Amino acid sequence: MSAPPAAQTPRLKVGDLLARKGDPLQLELLTAEVGLDREIRSPEASSPGLVLAGYTARFVGTDRIHILGETEITYLASLDAKARRKSIETFLSYELPCIIITKGQEAPEELLVLAREKGIPVIRTRLKTAEFYRRLKPFLDDAFAPRTTVHGSLADVFGVGLLFRGRSGIGKSECVLDLVERGHRLVADDVVHVTRRGNDVLIGRGHEISRHYMEIRGVGLIDINALFGIRSVRQQKRIEVVVQLEDWDNTREYDRTGLDQRRTELLDVELPLVTVPLNPGKNLTVICEVVAMNHLLRYSGVDSANAFNERLIRRMREKGGVQSYLEEDYE
Repeated sequence: MSAPPAAQTPRLKVGDLLARKGDPLQLELLTAEVGLDREIRSPEASSPGLVLAGYTARFVGTDRIHILGETEITYLASLDAKARRKSIETFLSYELPCIIITKGQEAPEELLVLAREKGIPVIRTRLKTAEFYRRLKPFLDDAFAPRTTVHGSLADVFGVGLLFRGRSGIGKSECVLDLVERGHRLVADDVVHVTRRGNDVLIGRGHEISRHYMEIRGVGLIDINALFGIRSVRQQKRIEVVVQLEDWDNTREYDRTGLDQRRTELLDVELPLVTVPLNPGKNLTVICEVVAMNHLLRYSGVDSANAFNERLIRRMREKGGVQSYLEEDYE
């Protein structure tokens, strides 16, 4: 199996934030087109309250969005002009990505003037501070989530996300097509975009242009949604099992019991790996359905391989006890 693909480094500019979330977050740019190319390099957003008060020893927020709520704006308004300018100059002496003022408050004139000189965009939202944090956080988490692209096909089989991988032309698309015909759902074919959510959840989706199209050698491109209906596709799915399709190799020993569960890594997340060797006459579709159902069984606490192994060991022990009794019976 090839090495796992490297994660792509997320990039987010202030202009991207305005373009993608300007309306939902009710964002209004107060400094014209200043600093829209500045990069936001952290999924965190914070308040610079202590910096405005003059304490900068532990300020590490040059990579994140800074939010001025009612407390910060009220504090600046309480200062005289000289102290207010000094406070703002200290704050803007750092290379900040952008500043966002909440609750539709008026920005101090000194802040706007100095921010334009420094090339730091100042943005205002009508949302309350807590509500703004709540809406902004999911967007930043998604924007900075580790992501990569893999060559394969992703299908929803009995609610389990199966990621099919293997060499080009081995039959990944044909296998998923057969699964769709049996009532399962296509997520992506050929190119799967994978995003990590939290520590251990991988979400796969197709490319926005080729989503739900499939290439079948000898037939060409087909539209799964148009052919099989809306129930045959879904926009995204959690990846739970990797199914590796391989050519049959007579010299290789394949797992026949399932006791040694193999694992693989994708974006530093461990996933169960099932290797299926292909030879003529094998009903691959049914095998994949069994892989999905077996995963559901294990998730619910039922491990068929271990249960059979324990049953076999128990029977051997019982038989050994009877044999020992007969050997010692001299009547």
